[in-house]
Amino acid sequence: MSNEHHLGEPVKAFSGDFTLQEPLPEAAVEAVAEVMRSGRLHRYNQSADELSIVSRLEAAYASWQQSQYCLACASGGYAMSTALRAVGVKPDDVVLTNAFTLAPVPGAIQSVNAQAVLVEANENLVIDLEDLAIKAAQHSGAVLLLSHMRGHLANMHELMRIANEHSLTVVEDCAHTMGATFDGTLSGNFGHVACFSTQTYKHINSGEGGFLTTNDPELAARAIVLSGSYMLYERHGAAPSADVFESIRLEMPNCSGRMDNVRAAMLLAQLPHLDTNLRRWNERYEAMRDAISASNRIALPQPTDASMRIGSSLQFRTPWLDENGCKDFVKRCAALGVELKWFGNPTPVAFTSQHSSWHYVEAHELPKTDQILSTLFDVRIPLTFSVDDCQHVGCIIASVAAQIDGQ
Repeated sequence: MSNEHHLGEPVKAFSGDFTLQEPLPEAAVEAVAEVMRSGRLHRYNQSADELSIVSRLEAAYASWQQSQYCLACASGGYAMSTALRAVGVKPDDVVLTNAFTLAPVPGAIQSVNAQAVLVEANENLVIDLEDLAIKAAQHSGAVLLLSHMRGHLANMHELMRIANEHSLTVVEDCAHTMGATFDGTLSGNFGHVACFSTQTYKHINSGEGGFLTTNDPELAARAIVLSGSYMLYERHGAAPSADVFESIRLEMPNCSGRMDNVRAAMLLAQLPHLDTNLRRWNERYEAMRDAISASNRIALPQPTDASMRIGSSLQFRTPWLDENGCKDFVKRCAALGVELKWFGNPTPVAFTSQHSSWHYVEAHELPKTDQILSTLFDVRIPLTFSVDDCQHVGCIIASVAAQIDGQ
Protein backbone atom coordinates (compact mmCIF):
# COMPACT_ATOMS: atom_id res chain seq x y z
CA MET A 1 0.00 0.00 0.00
CA SER A 2 1.63 3.31 -1.04
CA ASN A 3 1.88 6.43 1.09
CA GLU A 4 -0.11 8.38 -1.56
CA HIS A 5 -3.00 5.95 -1.18
CA HIS A 6 -3.15 6.55 2.54
CA LEU A 7 -2.94 10.32 2.19
CA GLY A 8 -5.76 10.47 -0.32
CA GLU A 9 -8.17 7.85 1.01
CA PRO A 10 -9.46 6.58 4.37
CA VAL A 11 -6.78 4.67 6.23
CA LYS A 12 -7.30 1.39 8.05
CA ALA A 13 -6.93 1.52 11.84
CA PHE A 14 -3.83 0.01 13.43
CA SER A 15 -4.28 -2.77 15.99
CA GLY A 16 -0.76 -3.11 17.46
CA ASP A 17 0.11 -2.61 21.14
CA PHE A 18 2.63 0.20 21.69
CA THR A 19 3.49 -1.10 25.18
CA LEU A 20 4.23 -4.70 24.17
CA GLN A 21 7.90 -5.67 24.26
CA GLU A 22 9.50 -8.75 22.76
CA PRO A 23 9.89 -11.67 25.17
CA LEU A 24 13.34 -12.16 26.64
CA PRO A 25 15.38 -14.88 24.91
CA GLU A 26 15.08 -18.35 26.36
CA ALA A 27 18.72 -18.12 27.44
CA ALA A 28 17.74 -15.24 29.72
CA VAL A 29 14.82 -17.18 31.19
CA GLU A 30 17.07 -20.14 31.94
CA ALA A 31 19.84 -17.93 33.35
CA VAL A 32 17.39 -16.22 35.71
CA ALA A 33 15.98 -19.58 36.79
CA GLU A 34 19.51 -20.79 37.53
CA VAL A 35 20.20 -17.73 39.71
CA MET A 36 16.95 -18.23 41.58
CA ARG A 37 17.69 -21.91 42.15
CA SER A 38 21.09 -20.99 43.55
CA GLY A 39 19.71 -18.41 45.97
CA ARG A 40 22.69 -16.17 45.16
CA LEU A 41 20.73 -13.06 44.15
CA HIS A 42 23.03 -10.42 45.68
CA ARG A 43 26.02 -9.43 43.57
CA TYR A 44 28.48 -10.11 46.41
CA ASN A 45 26.92 -13.43 47.45
CA GLN A 46 29.76 -15.45 45.93
CA SER A 47 33.06 -17.07 46.72
CA ALA A 48 36.04 -14.73 46.85
CA ASP A 49 37.66 -16.39 43.83
CA GLU A 50 34.68 -16.14 41.43
CA LEU A 51 33.00 -13.32 39.54
CA SER A 52 29.30 -12.82 40.06
CA ILE A 53 26.96 -12.57 37.09
CA VAL A 54 26.82 -8.81 37.68
CA SER A 55 30.60 -8.60 37.44
CA ARG A 56 30.61 -10.66 34.27
CA LEU A 57 27.97 -8.34 32.81
CA GLU A 58 30.08 -5.29 33.71
CA ALA A 59 33.07 -6.75 31.86
CA ALA A 60 30.94 -7.64 28.83
CA TYR A 61 29.23 -4.25 28.64
CA ALA A 62 32.50 -2.36 29.10
CA SER A 63 33.89 -4.30 26.14
CA TRP A 64 30.80 -3.62 24.01
CA GLN A 65 30.79 0.08 24.91
CA GLN A 66 34.57 0.34 24.32
CA SER A 67 34.99 1.76 27.80
CA GLN A 68 37.55 0.76 30.39
CA TYR A 69 35.33 0.75 33.47
CA CYS A 70 31.67 -0.16 34.00
CA LEU A 71 29.37 -0.24 37.02
CA ALA A 72 25.99 -2.01 36.87
CA CYS A 73 23.33 -0.06 38.78
CA ALA A 74 19.76 -0.44 39.98
CA SER A 75 18.52 2.15 37.46
CA GLY A 76 19.64 4.70 34.92
CA GLY A 77 18.50 7.46 37.25
CA TYR A 78 20.68 6.06 40.02
CA ALA A 79 23.61 5.94 37.58
CA MET A 80 23.12 9.67 36.87
CA SER A 81 22.94 10.71 40.53
CA THR A 82 25.99 8.54 41.28
CA ALA A 83 27.89 10.08 38.37
CA LEU A 84 27.11 13.58 39.67
CA ARG A 85 28.36 12.67 43.14
CA ALA A 86 31.42 10.95 41.69
CA VAL A 87 32.48 14.00 39.66
CA GLY A 88 32.23 16.11 42.80
CA VAL A 89 28.87 17.91 42.60
CA LYS A 90 28.03 19.45 45.98
CA PRO A 91 24.79 20.96 47.35
CA ASP A 92 23.89 24.22 45.59
CA ASP A 93 26.38 23.66 42.77
CA VAL A 94 25.12 24.53 39.29
CA VAL A 95 24.52 21.65 36.89
CA LEU A 96 23.67 22.60 33.31
CA THR A 97 21.24 20.31 31.52
CA ASN A 98 18.79 20.17 28.61
CA ALA A 99 15.44 21.90 28.93
CA PHE A 100 14.03 19.15 26.68
CA THR A 101 14.46 15.92 28.57
CA LEU A 102 12.55 13.60 30.89
CA ALA A 103 12.00 14.10 34.62
CA PRO A 104 14.72 11.66 35.86
CA VAL A 105 17.41 14.05 34.55
CA PRO A 106 16.49 17.10 36.65
CA GLY A 107 15.51 14.55 39.30
CA ALA A 108 19.10 13.30 39.47
CA ILE A 109 20.31 16.89 39.91
CA GLN A 110 17.77 17.49 42.67
CA SER A 111 18.78 14.22 44.39
CA VAL A 112 22.26 15.67 45.06
CA ASN A 113 20.74 19.04 46.10
CA ALA A 114 22.33 20.85 43.18
CA GLN A 115 20.79 23.66 41.12
CA ALA A 116 19.65 22.81 37.59
CA VAL A 117 20.27 25.48 34.95
CA LEU A 118 18.30 24.55 31.85
CA VAL A 119 19.64 25.05 28.33
CA GLU A 120 17.40 25.66 25.33
CA ALA A 121 16.64 22.99 22.71
CA ASN A 122 16.70 23.56 18.96
CA GLU A 123 14.38 22.30 16.20
CA ASN A 124 16.41 19.10 15.82
CA LEU A 125 15.61 18.32 19.47
CA VAL A 126 19.19 18.57 20.72
CA ILE A 127 20.74 20.99 23.17
CA ASP A 128 21.10 24.44 21.61
CA LEU A 129 24.84 25.05 21.36
CA GLU A 130 24.54 28.86 21.23
CA ASP A 131 22.61 28.90 24.50
CA LEU A 132 24.99 26.33 25.96
CA ALA A 133 27.98 28.53 25.14
CA ILE A 134 26.34 31.51 26.87
CA LYS A 135 25.43 29.56 30.01
CA ALA A 136 28.76 27.71 30.08
CA ALA A 137 30.53 31.10 30.12
CA GLN A 138 28.29 32.21 32.98
CA HIS A 139 28.99 29.00 34.94
CA SER A 140 32.57 28.14 34.01
CA GLY A 141 33.78 24.96 35.71
CA ALA A 142 30.25 23.57 36.18
CA VAL A 143 28.98 20.10 35.32
CA LEU A 144 26.91 19.52 32.18
CA LEU A 145 24.48 16.62 32.50
CA LEU A 146 23.91 16.18 28.76
CA SER A 147 20.70 14.36 27.88
CA HIS A 148 20.75 12.72 24.45
CA MET A 149 17.00 13.01 24.64
CA ARG A 150 15.05 10.49 22.55
CA GLY A 151 18.26 9.42 20.84
CA HIS A 152 19.13 12.74 19.18
CA LEU A 153 22.82 13.66 19.22
CA ALA A 154 24.12 17.22 19.04
CA ASN A 155 27.29 18.05 17.14
CA MET A 156 29.51 16.42 19.73
CA HIS A 157 32.74 17.91 18.39
CA GLU A 158 31.40 21.44 18.80
CA LEU A 159 29.77 20.62 22.14
CA MET A 160 33.02 19.24 23.55
CA ARG A 161 34.89 22.30 22.23
CA ILE A 162 32.52 24.50 24.25
CA ALA A 163 32.87 22.21 27.26
CA ASN A 164 36.66 22.30 27.12
CA GLU A 165 36.75 26.06 26.61
CA HIS A 166 34.71 26.60 29.78
CA SER A 167 36.06 23.66 31.83
CA LEU A 168 32.74 21.84 31.94
CA THR A 169 32.67 18.29 33.26
CA VAL A 170 30.40 16.38 30.89
CA VAL A 171 28.16 13.58 32.15
CA GLU A 172 26.33 11.93 29.23
CA ASP A 173 22.81 10.60 29.75
CA CYS A 174 22.69 7.84 27.13
CA ALA A 175 19.39 6.26 28.19
CA HIS A 176 18.12 6.60 24.60
CA THR A 177 21.43 6.28 22.73
CA MET A 178 22.87 2.87 23.54
CA GLY A 179 24.71 2.05 20.30
CA ALA A 180 24.26 5.47 18.69
CA THR A 181 27.34 7.16 17.27
CA PHE A 182 28.62 10.57 16.27
CA ASP A 183 31.36 10.58 13.65
CA GLY A 184 31.99 6.91 14.40
CA THR A 185 32.34 7.31 18.18
CA LEU A 186 29.79 5.66 20.45
CA SER A 187 27.63 7.99 22.52
CA GLY A 188 28.91 7.95 26.07
CA ASN A 189 32.54 8.08 24.94
CA PHE A 190 32.78 11.86 24.60
CA GLY A 191 32.37 13.10 28.16
CA HIS A 192 33.94 12.17 31.47
CA VAL A 193 31.31 9.58 32.36
CA ALA A 194 28.20 8.07 30.76
CA CYS A 195 24.96 6.67 32.12
CA PHE A 196 22.72 4.09 30.45
CA SER A 197 19.30 2.63 31.25
CA THR A 198 17.99 -0.92 30.93
CA GLN A 199 14.41 -0.03 31.86
CA THR A 200 11.77 -1.95 29.91
CA TYR A 201 11.43 0.59 27.08
CA LYS A 202 15.19 0.87 26.48
CA HIS A 203 17.46 -1.14 24.16
CA ILE A 204 18.03 -4.04 26.53
CA ASN A 205 15.41 -4.88 29.11
CA SER A 206 15.68 -5.79 32.78
CA GLY A 207 12.59 -3.92 33.91
CA GLU A 208 14.82 -1.48 35.79
CA GLY A 209 18.58 -1.16 35.72
CA GLY A 210 21.46 0.81 34.29
CA PHE A 211 25.18 1.21 33.68
CA LEU A 212 27.78 3.83 34.45
CA THR A 213 30.87 3.80 32.21
CA THR A 214 34.06 5.85 32.25
CA ASN A 215 37.76 5.74 31.43
CA ASP A 216 38.70 7.66 34.59
CA PRO A 217 39.92 5.22 37.28
CA GLU A 218 39.30 7.54 40.25
CA LEU A 219 35.82 8.42 39.04
CA ALA A 220 35.06 4.72 38.56
CA ALA A 221 36.32 3.92 42.05
CA ARG A 222 34.15 6.63 43.61
CA ALA A 223 31.09 5.34 41.75
CA ILE A 224 31.72 1.74 42.83
CA VAL A 225 32.04 2.70 46.49
CA LEU A 226 28.97 4.94 46.21
CA SER A 227 26.98 2.04 44.76
CA GLY A 228 27.42 0.11 48.00
CA SER A 229 30.44 -2.09 47.40
CA TYR A 230 31.41 -2.14 51.09
CA MET A 231 35.06 -3.23 50.84
CA LEU A 232 34.38 -5.79 48.09
CA TYR A 233 35.36 -3.56 45.17
CA GLU A 234 37.93 -6.10 43.97
CA ARG A 235 35.05 -8.42 43.00
CA HIS A 236 33.96 -6.18 40.13
CA GLY A 237 34.34 -7.17 36.50
CA ALA A 238 35.42 -3.81 35.03
CA ALA A 239 36.95 -1.84 37.91
CA PRO A 240 40.26 -0.05 38.45
CA SER A 241 43.01 -1.75 40.44
CA ALA A 242 42.75 -1.98 44.22
CA ASP A 243 45.35 0.73 44.84
CA VAL A 244 43.05 3.35 43.26
CA PHE A 245 40.51 2.71 46.03
CA GLU A 246 42.94 3.37 48.87
CA SER A 247 42.36 7.13 48.96
CA ILE A 248 38.65 6.80 48.14
CA ARG A 249 37.15 3.86 50.01
CA LEU A 250 36.71 5.72 53.32
CA GLU A 251 35.68 9.05 51.78
CA MET A 252 32.63 8.08 49.72
CA PRO A 253 29.30 7.20 51.35
CA ASN A 254 27.41 3.97 50.66
CA CYS A 255 24.32 4.96 48.64
CA SER A 256 23.18 1.43 47.88
CA GLY A 257 22.08 1.09 44.27
CA ARG A 258 23.68 -2.12 43.11
CA MET A 259 22.31 -4.31 40.36
CA ASP A 260 21.36 -7.83 41.47
CA ASN A 261 22.26 -11.12 39.79
CA VAL A 262 18.70 -11.69 38.53
CA ARG A 263 18.66 -8.58 36.38
CA ALA A 264 22.26 -9.12 35.35
CA ALA A 265 21.38 -12.62 34.14
CA MET A 266 18.60 -11.16 31.98
CA LEU A 267 20.94 -8.58 30.46
CA LEU A 268 23.97 -10.80 29.91
CA ALA A 269 21.82 -13.12 27.79
CA GLN A 270 20.47 -10.18 25.75
CA LEU A 271 23.79 -8.51 25.04
CA PRO A 272 24.77 -10.86 22.15
CA HIS A 273 21.54 -9.84 20.36
CA LEU A 274 21.95 -6.09 20.91
CA ASP A 275 23.67 -5.14 17.64
CA THR A 276 21.09 -7.08 15.61
CA ASN A 277 18.23 -5.44 17.50
CA LEU A 278 19.68 -1.97 16.99
CA ARG A 279 19.62 -2.60 13.22
CA ARG A 280 16.04 -3.87 13.49
CA TRP A 281 14.98 -0.67 15.29
CA ASN A 282 16.52 1.48 12.60
CA GLU A 283 14.75 -0.48 9.84
CA ARG A 284 11.44 0.19 11.57
CA TYR A 285 12.27 3.81 12.22
CA GLU A 286 13.13 4.44 8.57
CA ALA A 287 9.87 2.85 7.41
CA MET A 288 7.83 5.03 9.76
CA ARG A 289 9.80 8.16 8.97
CA ASP A 290 9.50 7.60 5.20
CA ALA A 291 5.72 7.24 5.49
CA ILE A 292 5.39 10.37 7.64
CA SER A 293 7.57 12.28 5.18
CA ALA A 294 4.77 12.00 2.63
CA SER A 295 3.12 14.87 4.49
CA ASN A 296 4.62 18.29 3.82
CA ARG A 297 2.86 19.60 6.92
CA ILE A 298 4.94 17.62 9.40
CA ALA A 299 8.39 18.77 10.55
CA LEU A 300 10.87 16.00 11.33
CA PRO A 301 14.18 16.56 13.14
CA GLN A 302 17.16 16.54 10.81
CA PRO A 303 20.26 14.84 12.22
CA THR A 304 23.73 15.82 11.05
CA ASP A 305 25.43 13.54 8.54
CA ALA A 306 27.87 12.48 11.27
CA SER A 307 25.11 11.30 13.60
CA MET A 308 23.72 7.76 13.68
CA ARG A 309 20.81 7.44 16.10
CA ILE A 310 18.92 4.34 17.20
CA GLY A 311 15.28 4.66 16.19
CA SER A 312 13.40 3.12 19.11
CA SER A 313 11.06 6.13 18.99
CA LEU A 314 10.16 8.86 16.52
CA GLN A 315 9.44 12.55 17.08
CA PHE A 316 7.74 15.09 14.84
CA ARG A 317 6.20 18.57 15.04
CA THR A 318 2.97 20.05 13.67
CA PRO A 319 3.87 23.76 13.51
CA TRP A 320 0.52 24.84 12.05
CA LEU A 321 -1.53 23.65 15.04
CA ASP A 322 -2.42 25.45 18.25
CA GLU A 323 -3.13 23.72 21.58
CA ASN A 324 -6.64 22.61 20.63
CA GLY A 325 -5.41 21.39 17.26
CA CYS A 326 -2.69 19.32 18.93
CA LYS A 327 -5.21 17.75 21.28
CA ASP A 328 -7.39 16.94 18.28
CA PHE A 329 -4.40 15.40 16.51
CA VAL A 330 -3.78 13.07 19.47
CA LYS A 331 -7.47 12.06 19.58
CA ARG A 332 -7.71 11.38 15.85
CA CYS A 333 -4.59 9.25 15.86
CA ALA A 334 -5.82 7.36 18.94
CA ALA A 335 -9.12 6.63 17.17
CA LEU A 336 -7.04 4.93 14.46
CA GLY A 337 -5.00 2.94 16.99
CA VAL A 338 -1.88 5.13 17.11
CA GLU A 339 -0.70 6.19 20.56
CA LEU A 340 1.06 9.56 20.60
CA LYS A 341 2.69 11.47 23.44
CA TRP A 342 2.39 15.25 23.18
CA PHE A 343 5.13 17.27 24.86
CA GLY A 344 3.09 20.47 24.68
CA ASN A 345 0.55 19.22 27.20
CA PRO A 346 0.54 21.66 30.13
CA THR A 347 -0.22 18.74 32.46
CA PRO A 348 2.30 15.89 32.86
CA VAL A 349 0.98 12.64 31.36
CA ALA A 350 2.61 9.26 32.08
CA PHE A 351 6.32 9.54 31.18
CA THR A 352 5.93 12.89 29.40
CA SER A 353 6.44 16.27 31.06
CA GLN A 354 8.02 19.63 30.35
CA HIS A 355 10.21 21.94 32.39
CA SER A 356 7.34 24.12 33.65
CA SER A 357 5.97 21.14 35.61
CA TRP A 358 9.28 20.50 37.45
CA HIS A 359 8.46 22.74 40.40
CA TYR A 360 11.60 21.60 42.22
CA VAL A 361 13.64 23.42 39.53
CA GLU A 362 13.79 27.22 39.53
CA ALA A 363 11.50 28.57 36.79
CA HIS A 364 13.27 29.38 33.53
CA GLU A 365 12.38 31.59 30.57
CA LEU A 366 12.92 29.26 27.60
CA PRO A 367 10.92 30.64 24.65
CA LYS A 368 12.68 28.57 22.00
CA THR A 369 12.13 25.30 23.84
CA ASP A 370 8.54 26.19 24.70
CA GLN A 371 7.72 26.90 21.05
CA ILE A 372 9.25 23.57 19.96
CA LEU A 373 7.53 21.53 22.68
CA SER A 374 4.14 23.13 22.01
CA THR A 375 3.68 21.06 18.82
CA LEU A 376 6.05 18.14 19.49
CA PHE A 377 4.81 14.55 19.39
CA ASP A 378 6.47 11.27 20.22
CA VAL A 379 5.65 7.73 19.09
CA ARG A 380 7.22 4.58 20.48
CA ILE A 381 8.60 1.91 18.11
CA PRO A 382 8.61 -1.51 19.80
CA LEU A 383 10.35 -4.42 18.11
CA THR A 384 7.08 -6.34 18.30
CA PHE A 385 6.02 -4.19 15.31
CA SER A 386 7.02 -5.36 11.84
CA VAL A 387 8.47 -2.98 9.25
CA ASP A 388 5.06 -2.96 7.55
CA ASP A 389 3.42 -2.10 10.88
CA CYS A 390 5.71 0.90 11.23
CA GLN A 391 4.92 2.06 7.71
CA HIS A 392 1.21 1.70 8.55
CA VAL A 393 1.61 3.86 11.69
CA GLY A 394 3.48 6.47 9.67
CA CYS A 395 0.73 6.52 7.04
CA ILE A 396 -1.91 7.09 9.71
CA ILE A 397 0.04 10.05 11.13
CA ALA A 398 0.52 11.53 7.64
CA SER A 399 -3.16 11.00 6.81
CA VAL A 400 -4.36 12.72 9.99
CA ALA A 401 -2.03 15.61 9.24
CA ALA A 402 -3.62 15.97 5.81
CA GLN A 403 -7.13 16.08 7.29
CA ILE A 404 -6.80 18.34 10.29
CA ASP A 405 -6.90 22.14 10.03
CA GLY A 406 -5.16 24.65 12.23
CA GLN A 407 -7.38 26.44 14.69
